[in-house]
Amino acid sequence: MDTDFSSTKKATMVGPRQLRRMAVVPVAVFVVLSVLLGIGLTLKPREIPSVLIGKPAPQFGLPPVQGRSMGFSTSDLLGRRSLVNVFASWCVACRDEHPILMDIASDGSIPVYGLNYKDAPRDAEQWLDEFGDPYTRTGADITGRVAIDWGVYGVPETFVVDVDGKILHKQIGPLTRATVDSIILPFFSPPRLVQDFQ
Repeated sequence: MDTDFSSTKKATMVGPRQLRRMAVVPVAVFVVLSVLLGIGLTLKPREIPSVLIGKPAPQFGLPPVQGRSMGFSTSDLLGRRSLVNVFASWCVACRDEHPILMDIASDGSIPVYGLNYKDAPRDAEQWLDEFGDPYTRTGADITGRVAIDWGVYGVPETFVVDVDGKILHKQIGPLTRATVDSIILPFFSPPRLVQDFQ
């Protein structure tokens, strides 16, 4: 009996080397996770590159938002460099950027198209009636399928589209005066029409 107990005790004893190995594993895991977290904190989620940059805008055709007469489709993006803004009445950040869109659209030199994302038809109509309608055309993407094709992560998002329908830039999050001045407007300076390339 005594010999069995002593052999079991020896089998369960941990030596100093094994203790050091067991201590190193959690420390190594902690260091690796800390490094990954540190790298993640340096990334800027608003600068996630879109796989669609330089590619044609997805093919789509949407009916107009309730109360509007013109829907929005891929063919509307041809001929002039334009903005496509993804918005919704339930989006708080969309409300913040809306006055900026109204300013951009005010002189008519930059076409601004609206992609209304997963909105109740009446809510979208009331929202545009109340805050103003900066959009040349607005499509009702009630199911969100078209926004998925555009690679939309959330609202608002804004795309710069070239004269030939290719996506030049994707802005994630609400437009601010600073982003419009430093990032968006340089795409339109000077505004380019199809005849500029012929």
